[in-house]
Amino acid sequence: MTSWGHPVDPPSAAAVPEAAGARQHLFNHATMDRYRRTLAAGIDRVATRVAGVDRPFSGISPSALAPEVSAIDLERPLADPAAALDELEDVYLRDAVYFHHPRYLAHLNCPVVIPALLGEAVLTAVNSSLDTWDQSAGGTLIERRLIDWTAGRVGYGDAADGVFTSGGTQSNLHALLLAREEACAYAEVGATAPARNDLLPRLRVIASEAGHFSVQKAAKLLGLGPDAVITVQTGRDRRMRPAALARELERCRRENLVVMTVVATAGTTDFGTIDPLPEVADLCARAGTWLHVDAAYGCGLLVSGTRRHLLDGIERADSVTVDFHKSFFQPVSSSALLVRDGAVLRHATYHADYLNPARMTEQRVPNQVDKSIQTTRRFDALKLWMTLRVMGPDGVGELFDEVVDRTEAAWDLLAADARFEVVTKSQLSTLVFRYLPPDGPGRELADDANLYAREALAASGAAVVAGTKVDGRHYLKFTLLNPETTLDDIAHVIDLIAGHAGRYVDDRVPLEACAQAG
Repeated sequence: MTSWGHPVDPPSAAAVPEAAGARQHLFNHATMDRYRRTLAAGIDRVATRVAGVDRPFSGISPSALAPEVSAIDLERPLADPAAALDELEDVYLRDAVYFHHPRYLAHLNCPVVIPALLGEAVLTAVNSSLDTWDQSAGGTLIERRLIDWTAGRVGYGDAADGVFTSGGTQSNLHALLLAREEACAYAEVGATAPARNDLLPRLRVIASEAGHFSVQKAAKLLGLGPDAVITVQTGRDRRMRPAALARELERCRRENLVVMTVVATAGTTDFGTIDPLPEVADLCARAGTWLHVDAAYGCGLLVSGTRRHLLDGIERADSVTVDFHKSFFQPVSSSALLVRDGAVLRHATYHADYLNPARMTEQRVPNQVDKSIQTTRRFDALKLWMTLRVMGPDGVGELFDEVVDRTEAAWDLLAADARFEVVTKSQLSTLVFRYLPPDGPGRELADDANLYAREALAASGAAVVAGTKVDGRHYLKFTLLNPETTLDDIAHVIDLIAGHAGRYVDDRVPLEACAQAG
């Protein structure tokens, strides 16, 4: 070992005194034996639980679990990690929702890969903060290298940059912040200071009606008006219609409204659809409008061996959101915002004398806080780094392609089943469908039957599926992100749904008939 360039000998085990009291729980050179024992016990507990899980969820209700958590006296510590793990078994591990189970088919939660878990263990112990160089020297460089790698996969050039974030919602907020500031800066060239205040009420964001709700949320947080987000129609394929976008761009021009950004989606949450990126990029280029692509879900295509072409045109976006914790099989959180021109990240830069004084920029000290809307920030990039160094991008892409292939087969299965109707064929790994009661009085119970089936399925714990609304009606949704999910698993869950929904209808049809007769 060295200390500031001078070799030093590590302390021998005999020279390290056993810590006592509260100090025994600090992570340092004196507590390595405790650290190894405690983490080994925790890993063993999780491994035992995961190995024995036979369903994705216990089915427990909030009202049943809440009293157990509320009864714990946080003023009286257990002190013994084993006792704390025993308690945790009852209030968390026993009833956790396990995304690794092949019949978890609900949300955009993926099973995680082991190299990423190794990275998580390292980053939490060292506890680097990715804001300044003097808090995370190697971490800063690793994050920057991963940003460069991802930007290269997007198709950006050398001017590109970006930063890791907590997730797609933060990435989208950050992108809209940059777009707003660019719009204001452009409008203020040669204008007086009040020009900004005059402009803000006229700023607009255009997004698909199938886009993510975080766009509306970001607009609100950025102080834009309640009508700032304009949603454009999608076609039957649930993709943004370029003609509808063109009409809105022209309408905004006529009404002296300023479109600060168009948000296209590469992987809608409900339908897994990808907006026509080349056509959208053409329209934005002609209008001189910032294009943001929300690829939080579809970013897995960046490493796909068979479907990368579905993202063609993304390289023309001014900014891109990617969520590695969705389609790269990373633990939460692991996300990033990428920009085609790194200079725009200056809009998030503030200098604090104690942290990142301006002279550091002049000295070319690489501080990530200069790019981020966060200050203290975990070294989440390490998980992706370890994954790529162990598995490589092709390994990740192979897993993602597998779930998309399985989704295509599942669509065929559902489309051929007379008990269900399917909305549209996904380009990724979601399926939106609903149970349809047979023609007759039960058909009017379709919405309630699907709601009931989802709740009954979750209560049983046998499977977990999601729900959504399409054209005002209730539908169910599969989101496949687990390569271990087989077509047999999907067929089994389909039968469970049909069973729950069918019983609901059967129980109520006689009542409906009696009511009508009366």
